[in-house]
Amino acid sequence: MDFNSKAFARRFHYDGDDLGVRLTEAGTEFRLWAPTAEAVQLRLFRSGHEGEAFETLALDQGEKGVWFVCIDRQLHGVYYDYLVTMEGNTRRTADPYARACGLNGQRSMAVDLAATDPEDWQMDKAPARQPEDIIYEVHVREFSWAESGGFPERWRGKYKAFCCADTTLFDRGSQPTGLAYLRQLGVTHVQLMPVYDYGSVDEAHPDDSFNWGYDPVNYNVPEGSYSTDPARGEVRIRELKELVQSLHRQGFRVIMDVVYNHTYHQDSWLERTVPGYYYRTWTDGSWSNGSGCGNDVASERSMCAKYILDSVLYWAEEYHMDGFRFDLMGLLDTDLMERIRAALDERFGRGEKLVFGEPWAAGPTARKRGVRLADKKALAGLDPEIGAFCDGVRDAVKGPVMYREKPGFVNGGSGFEKRILHSITAWCGEARNFRAAAPSQVITYLSSHDDMTLWDKLVVTMDPQQNFDDPAPQVMRASRLAAAIYMTCQGRLFLLSGEEFGRTKQGEDNTHKAPIELNRLDWERAWQNRELVEYYQGLIALRKQLPALCDKTEQAGKRLLHSQVPAARCVTALLENGGRWSKLLLAYNASSHPVELELEEGEWELLADERSSFWWQEHPAVTGAQVQPMAAMILGKR
Repeated sequence: MDFNSKAFARRFHYDGDDLGVRLTEAGTEFRLWAPTAEAVQLRLFRSGHEGEAFETLALDQGEKGVWFVCIDRQLHGVYYDYLVTMEGNTRRTADPYARACGLNGQRSMAVDLAATDPEDWQMDKAPARQPEDIIYEVHVREFSWAESGGFPERWRGKYKAFCCADTTLFDRGSQPTGLAYLRQLGVTHVQLMPVYDYGSVDEAHPDDSFNWGYDPVNYNVPEGSYSTDPARGEVRIRELKELVQSLHRQGFRVIMDVVYNHTYHQDSWLERTVPGYYYRTWTDGSWSNGSGCGNDVASERSMCAKYILDSVLYWAEEYHMDGFRFDLMGLLDTDLMERIRAALDERFGRGEKLVFGEPWAAGPTARKRGVRLADKKALAGLDPEIGAFCDGVRDAVKGPVMYREKPGFVNGGSGFEKRILHSITAWCGEARNFRAAAPSQVITYLSSHDDMTLWDKLVVTMDPQQNFDDPAPQVMRASRLAAAIYMTCQGRLFLLSGEEFGRTKQGEDNTHKAPIELNRLDWERAWQNRELVEYYQGLIALRKQLPALCDKTEQAGKRLLHSQVPAARCVTALLENGGRWSKLLLAYNASSHPVELELEEGEWELLADERSSFWWQEHPAVTGAQVQPMAAMILGKR
């Protein structure tokens, strides 16, 4: 059967919004899209992980490949799976469309979603957008695992830790940690690394292993290892909603990291339900592996695209998620990404929900002929509100991530001046290796969960002793310079949790399954490096006052009035700002010598230098300026 053919789509594409389980006044309805099946049976269980089925029923085959059965009673809390028969072979599968599940996601659960709502959930809404989006990437378990965070022991590593509004270092009552710390830092969006149900951690023994979670099993169900009771399907739902509600109340919007480009195993619920349909294969029948994880999801096929679109809308509507970060977006097709953007805009307002992703893949993929992928080459032609991580900024500032010991602008590299200038205007225009249509498309960042942390990259390239805990002084200067550069570039700002306090993973560049002791957020280190934290805090607060940097429109690049390279490894840029300061002068000096700056006539004020950002006090007036070695300077003209 040709799954890529238009004939298959015409015959079997189903537009209904009722796949999965629905509880109605008449009872409980089960629907499964399985167009190649010869028979489908439903099995009901009282437990999500043990015991035999107490009832088995046959489903009826309906139109468009949908199988259906209605049971005349409410089955909230009852677990189930399916037996799908095709070509005489019967395979067990959980429900790909499930919204609740049992332990480790092996059985699905019928759920009354309204019964999982926290108190006042219907009143929950996101806080108003601030002048700038500051996105802070966190892993649920990493965030609260360390004792130094001061979280209640029973909630460490759990969703519930995000319900603690005012934690302090070792619970001593001073030195904020957790959400109180993020409020002080100036974060506007908390990006959660995967919180859907994933397969690489045993939910029955969650403390025995660690994983980032890029291993999807049940796309529409929260991960159970972060809940206080993973064996009860409704608990994880309620506690994730409580997390979102708490973040909203504390002034944060919530972004969900989603992984629709591959599944944990080839033998997924999708594959067991409709073998061969949801995945790309080469002409010889071998599985496509552009994800590097053994399989690529065929997003261009109509029911696969519908599955992904419906999933995104479900998380936005049921869990009040405020944005989505797409893992390996370069494996998904542009038509799907445009549909997701349009659907979110229609329901919630233009650009209200953030949409961005990684505009690359791990390798080639067996896409259908004519399908265009949402990679860097396609970015400038996409909706301006579909964003992408900008590796152009990242690699120019600190050096390429694929080569550990190769430096960038701030840590000893040469020839990066032009790329730094491109970074200031968010790579909009004629840049070759990264080109965006508007700053709204650009995620400006230096570090994320992937690759070495910013601190570790600087240590590897600058400290001969490779001391990650107490490195050479130039590492701290380079950290400040790097922060000042990317926080004064146009685009949306993104940072890995802990970057602002010199987070280290001892030089490891892929800690997706390393011990939690290496991955955890070290809140004690945040206090030890509080001067660096305060520098980040000042830059964030300052940025929110500078329209030239917050501008996301296609015209933002025209704010650049002049730029130059006054000396080797030194860059300056003059921007039209408006507001409190009519113009901004940005100066980045990565050389070992001070550089004199020429100022046009007028009243200039110092907004930031190598020591601090003066966002919190009167800005010192300057008549002449000299940017120090390994330092940045930001001046504003009255």
